[in-house]
Amino acid sequence: MKRIKKLYLFSILAGCLTMTSCSNFLEIQPVGKVIPSTLEEYRALMTNVYAQDLTDRSICDMRTKEITVRNDSYDQSDYGDIEKWIVNSTTAKEFGWLDYYENIYYANAIINKKNDITEGNEKDINQLVGEAYFMRGYMHFLLVNLYGQPYTKEGAKETKAIPLKLTLDLEEIPTRNTVEEVYNSILSDIENARQLITKKEWESGYNYRFSALAVDAFESRVRLYMGNWQPAYDAAERTLEQKATLGDYNSTNVQLLPNHYTSVESITAYEKIYNATTTLDASQATQSFVNMFNEEDLRPATYFGEKNKDGNYPIKKIDGTFTYKCSFRVSELYLNSAEAAAHLNNLPAARNRLLQLMEKRYTAAGYEQKKNEVNSMNQEELIAEILNERARELAFEGHRWFDLRRTTRPRIEKVLSGGQTIVLEQDDNRYTLRIPVSATNANPNLLD
Repeated sequence: MKRIKKLYLFSILAGCLTMTSCSNFLEIQPVGKVIPSTLEEYRALMTNVYAQDLTDRSICDMRTKEITVRNDSYDQSDYGDIEKWIVNSTTAKEFGWLDYYENIYYANAIINKKNDITEGNEKDINQLVGEAYFMRGYMHFLLVNLYGQPYTKEGAKETKAIPLKLTLDLEEIPTRNTVEEVYNSILSDIENARQLITKKEWESGYNYRFSALAVDAFESRVRLYMGNWQPAYDAAERTLEQKATLGDYNSTNVQLLPNHYTSVESITAYEKIYNATTTLDASQATQSFVNMFNEEDLRPATYFGEKNKDGNYPIKKIDGTFTYKCSFRVSELYLNSAEAAAHLNNLPAARNRLLQLMEKRYTAAGYEQKKNEVNSMNQEELIAEILNERARELAFEGHRWFDLRRTTRPRIEKVLSGGQTIVLEQDDNRYTLRIPVSATNANPNLLD
């Protein structure tokens, strides 16, 4: 361990990094002994961080009513127990853990070495370090929403969630921090990122990198998950003041889907939520989800393939390639703004943002119908409609399970491909995942 600390981290050359888990937090053995020093080398290190595939949110989609696992022996073996919310499965694929903390470790390395980076100007070094703060906060955000109680649940803020990792100390054996401690750290990382990131937007091809626009978009999402409605609204509106163009499904021109990395809506094209060879093929949209779209909604034609023999629908909206990478986009900010405004009882502002989005997603006749409906809704009805619109608009982008958790944690009744009906009760404990066995075996402190 001491030798690892002195050598400091890992090779930036492809194939020169090997990793093993140990009883401590994370053990990294640098094989090539090429240690980053220049801005170019640290940027290459950060590019490797961005390249890490994180598909757990697509697997979480399988736990919702909107997705079912394909009736295939391999898919059922890997994901069937996940769909059924079985806690102690011995066959299901394990949710991720180490990949998130590996990214956090890389981010800490860049943050820690900020003053030692050579051959770069201050602005570019600050930009890189700001992205590292953003990455660290974002990884903790994903982890706490997989393995921690929802912030909005009564008493959840004081419950143990996941370990915060803010240092490079490899000999530290971490314990779990509370949900509130994790969220406070995330907000702190957002503020540090805001102070350092100066790039408003990255051009297509580099827009997997975090930007100044993404900072406000991220804060809006975090505040929404916390139920901090005014800051969530303010952050969404700050983003929309600078970038508010929506893709228009009514256009006669060929339009890219809004979650495409070159879409006019793209803010950050970082995550490829679905993997083409695993989660995408295994995932089928259910009839109940298709029924959430009315006949004047223009999205189903681009979302769903033809119904199969099991009564479910292949997913067309994404293809699992790197062209459909999306972490933050404009539509989400319209929905964040609308939801926060509705909770603040600012119903005109909430209706306005919701209808601006709907106008681009429905036929002219469908929009007029929606406008009449939305304008007649009370606060409770409007919030419900906004959440339903989130389900429709952000489908297959990794939001649905997290949205269910942070809001009502509803009773879910779904019919599986084989015909079996299963139920997850209201506010069921299984809305929060257990930390993977591989992680708790390596560190029993994670059980406390």
